Formats: sequence, C-alpha cells, structure tokens
Amino acid sequence: MIGSTIPKRSLRSAIAGLAVVGLCAGAPLVGAQNALENKKTSANGSSTVLITGANRGLGLEFARQYAAAGWTVIATARNPADATDLNALGVRVMALDVADQDSVNGLVRALGATPVDLLINNAGIFPRVGTLAETDFNDVARTYSVNTIGPMRVTRALLPNLRKGGMKTVVSITSGLGSITDNTSGRFYGYRESKAGLNMFTRSLAAELRDEGFTCVVISPGWVQTDMGGPNANLTPEESITGMRAVIARLKPADTGTFWNYNGETIPW
Repeated sequence: MIGSTIPKRSLRSAIAGLAVVGLCAGAPLVGAQNALENKKTSANGSSTVLITGANRGLGLEFARQYAAAGWTVIATARNPADATDLNALGVRVMALDVADQDSVNGLVRALGATPVDLLINNAGIFPRVGTLAETDFNDVARTYSVNTIGPMRVTRALLPNLRKGGMKTVVSITSGLGSITDNTSGRFYGYRESKAGLNMFTRSLAAELRDEGFTCVVISPGWVQTDMGGPNANLTPEESITGMRAVIARLKPADTGTFWNYNGETIPW
C-alpha cells in the first residue's frame, strides 16, 4: 500500500488534509504535496508528466494543476487546434488518438528521447447504456478500443521514455464500476468490462515491470462533475484531481499493482 510503514487511516487523513488545505487556500498546490512530488524527478532535475485526453474534464484539470506546480506538462488531445482551454495553459499540447496506432506512433516520433516521469492514461469514453437489451456492440468495441487497448498502446509505446524518467510511474484512470467485487447492481455494459480489463492490464504490467522499479496503479476519480459524470456528481474536477495527485505523490514501487480511490482508500478488485 502507499508507504508500507504508514497506516492506511493515517494515509487517508494525510491525503484528505492535503486536499482540504489546498482548496481552502484557493489553490490545490500545497507545500507538503509539492515537496513529495519534487523528490521524484528526472536526471535533469525537472519532472515531466504526460496526460492523455487532456482537452477537457479530468485531463484538463490534471494539466492545470501539474503546470501550476511547476511540472513540465505534455498534454494530448485528438485535435489540439480545438483544445482552446488546454492551449491557454501554456503547456506542450500534442496530437494523440489512443485508439489509432498511427497516431500513437506519431506521438512517439515527436517525443523522441524525451524522459517521461509520470504517464497518466486518462483518455476514456462512457457509453450511457443500462441494460443488455440496450447495448450496441459497436459501441462496446469502441469503448474497449479507447478505455482498455488505448492505455496498452500508449504505455507500450512510451516505455523507453518512462525508463529514462526518474519516477517510472504509470497511472491509469479507472472507475469504481470496474470493480468486480463491488458490482452488485449490474448495468453499464461495455464500460464496466472495459475498466475491469484496464485493471487487469495494470496488474500484469506491474508484475512485468516490478524488477525495473516501476510503479503501475489504477485510480478511480470518484463521481465528478464533468461531461462524463454529469452536473449532479458530488465532486468538482479540482477536488478529484487534488485527491488523486496526493495519492500519486505518495506512491512507492512497493505500491505497484494496486487499486486506489481518489481519497486514498483502496478499492477491491
């Protein structure tokens, strides 16, 4: 778990404290969290994060917060010219469609040997399907391509860059709906399975790369007020991302292969 010597209750309290202090101060960046992040840098002394699906919602807020914390941010969008809010942050915006191998190859060529400390596989889609009778299997295939195979494509392609980074950390944004243990209500066909598949990929990746010192985890952002989550969700993007950044900042290689909630609690697979 995050910091094997830190009790889970203490960890949850610490993460909650970071989030509350940051929000009350009018900015999600607090000294304690920045200090933790700044310990994990590339050889050149800077920290670089690459975020997929950063043109809106959670990805945009990740980019905003990491940029404000002084990180080098590489943020991807399918159509960078249309990503007005993202471009306004002054980060490096690059084209990427995670469902298109040619697009992934183009990103790799453009990055060259750039070290990447932290990869956040954030791009995802959510087909709003309830029952099996309502399920469109073309939508299911598309959901798998983006939510499950997409992170596999991107992570494999960026392994050379991640190996050059100081953190060697891969974070994939999952969902509580991907928990098999917690699925007592059913529905959401295609989406649930895509996130469960992402979780299994992360467990396999963690096992494969453990001896290289990688940390590979999945984090659920909670129910967030985005285009995907809707206006009735109980978290703002700022609250969710502040919590997830606190979790990420405290990760150690021993935590590889774990499933976290944005608030620092673990989620059963």
